[in-house]
Amino acid sequence: MPDHSALSHLDTQGQAQMVDVSAKLATSREAVATGTVTMEPETLTQIEAGNSPKGDVLGTARIAGIMAAKQTASLIPLCHPLPLNKVEVLITPDAGLPGYRIQATVKTKAETGVEMEALTAVSVAALTLYDMAKALEKSMIIGGIRLVQKTGGKSGPWSAAEESTSGLLQ
Repeated sequence: MPDHSALSHLDTQGQAQMVDVSAKLATSREAVATGTVTMEPETLTQIEAGNSPKGDVLGTARIAGIMAAKQTASLIPLCHPLPLNKVEVLITPDAGLPGYRIQATVKTKAETGVEMEALTAVSVAALTLYDMAKALEKSMIIGGIRLVQKTGGKSGPWSAAEESTSGLLQ
């Protein structure tokens, strides 16, 4: 039988388990994730002009991302429910894609990090943007969803090597 003791999400029998974080100290933690929605230039122009048949594309996508971050533990089976202190979703037009860049920043003071909350916020914001604009274009592409930085916790700060290319981080 393989040794599963080094894998935090598996018990000694190799079954999935929620990690016990009760012995960890609650510390300030932050995570930033990004992603894109690429579309035809005309679709971007119409969204920017407010010409979507479904209404406020970007406002709806931003709120959906915030709501999704708050529901991450309900969506991802082994995630801990966390008290979120901040969820910010920025959706920025980029004619060079063409499309939108999405960035989510999530903060908490807890025993475990908020990487999954930031990634979930970006994912659902992108899906909502697609849903709100699909009447304009069905060929939009959601992509590049990734964690770009995190702070706090035992492992300390981490940043993706290419974070400066996201166009959103400052």
